Amino acid sequence: MPPKTSAEYQIDSSVEVLVDTQSKPKILTGLWELTKPRLSFLSVVTALVSYLAAQPDRNFLLLLNFLCGTALSAGGAAAINQWMERKTDAIMLRTRDRPLPSHMVTPMHAILWGIFLSVTGTTQLFFGVNQLAALFGLSTILSYTLIYTPMKRRSRWATEVGAVSGSLPPLIGWAAAEGTISTLGWILFGILFFWQIPHFMAIAWTYRNDYESVNFPMLSVIDRFGHKVANWSMLHTVLLVVISLLPFFLGFCSSIYLIIAIFLGSYFLWRANAFRNAQKREIAARQLFIASIFYLPALLGFLVLDRWLW
Repeated sequence: MPPKTSAEYQIDSSVEVLVDTQSKPKILTGLWELTKPRLSFLSVVTALVSYLAAQPDRNFLLLLNFLCGTALSAGGAAAINQWMERKTDAIMLRTRDRPLPSHMVTPMHAILWGIFLSVTGTTQLFFGVNQLAALFGLSTILSYTLIYTPMKRRSRWATEVGAVSGSLPPLIGWAAAEGTISTLGWILFGILFFWQIPHFMAIAWTYRNDYESVNFPMLSVIDRFGHKVANWSMLHTVLLVVISLLPFFLGFCSSIYLIIAIFLGSYFLWRANAFRNAQKREIAARQLFIASIFYLPALLGFLVLDRWLW
């Protein structure tokens, strides 16, 4: 059977299809995938890195509540986001297999699931951790669903707004550990913010035809030749490398961290510059994306090790 065309998916996307309620494994799988497990895992990991970098007292119950609350909040925001974007997801090639376009779950399942996870996660952070952590958790959900998601249809600046939402989990972690946000906590927020721009620009360039098909006014759609996309990626990579060195110069980390940060930053800059100068940006965008995936866990992992060991 031949694959459906974009026009056929547009027709399907306007119809709320009922799901066979007897297919429980299918529904459960759909509910799990609605949480965007990989993206939510990244949120939990960056929050945990921040928590550990703050060198908290060893309180297992606090740690458990913090991790569960953060995971539930991230999953809830992802589910609500997919409910809001279910019609455009049905058109784009990279998203048409998500639970809602593929009819694994109904829209009612999705929105109730998203609200339940969001409320449960925020409540767990509030009562199990502290009010500041809950505030940042709630801010992540609201900024992602009420600002970033609708803004994708209207403004090319949606990516930067989404980067703010994606940078809030480290503040949840720092608030959980200290009950306040100190300088290193804000540095971690900055690292995650500036990292997201080249990371997402690489994705946006790779899937620019998809975004254009649903009229998302992203920079990769507006900028036909990719010059602005590549320059914007390069600028934020430079800023990322600069802010990644601050933990050493402000006395939070040792010279070992500095050497590693310079090495990793040089590698990331090399890939961002290759994207900027490439004639065929598709290959360079993919290489930049892979570099971003390698860079972030390596940098944050060494930062935590440095804080604990040296």
